[in-house]
Amino acid sequence: MSVGGDVALDELALLLPAAIGHVSRVDLVAGLTMLDELAAMVASPTVEGVCRSLFRGDNALVGHRDDYYDPRNSFITDVVASRRGIPISLSVIAMEVGRRVGVDLVGVGMPGHFLVAERPSQGLVPEIFADPFHGGRIMDATGCARLFAELLGEAQRFDVRFLAMTPPMSIVERMLNNLKAIYLRNGDTQRLRGVMALRAAFPGLGRAENDEFRRLMAPLN
Repeated sequence: MSVGGDVALDELALLLPAAIGHVSRVDLVAGLTMLDELAAMVASPTVEGVCRSLFRGDNALVGHRDDYYDPRNSFITDVVASRRGIPISLSVIAMEVGRRVGVDLVGVGMPGHFLVAERPSQGLVPEIFADPFHGGRIMDATGCARLFAELLGEAQRFDVRFLAMTPPMSIVERMLNNLKAIYLRNGDTQRLRGVMALRAAFPGLGRAENDEFRRLMAPLN
């Protein structure tokens, strides 16, 4: 169950809420079965087929625009249950469903908006992209550049390197970054502690994360 090396992205994403203390336990087998069941509904093993099955129709997974900062939007079991999520959680579901049906989807951490793409046959930048948050629409690099301008403004300069593949562990780190911002915004120091403790385990982040946590908690001491 690995995506890119020995990292099992589906398992890491499913275990995330327990790892940071959002819930006390996670039924990993049930979560993996849930992804298997979503994969069984994909009629066509293509990028378009995965997107059509997951992100279109009466029971589609959709972008949660009403309460973007609900932490449950980051937990894929909750996303599947509510049918609403944020770009990165919807993308992880697409990647893992795709893997189960033989569609090799990779994450693309474009600034401001996470996407998925078909793994390129060569190089680091894919050619075919999909936007799970907006109905799984299929785009090329030009379409991604237009989306970037819509989200961040024409003043922000687009670079095609923004569309390079994002490794699985970097995806998890970005999910933790989102949760860190959410718990800071919500003043949830208990779960913020869990997020930052997990982030501190990432190579290169440990000392800085511990120092930042002490700084953030100082006004509360």
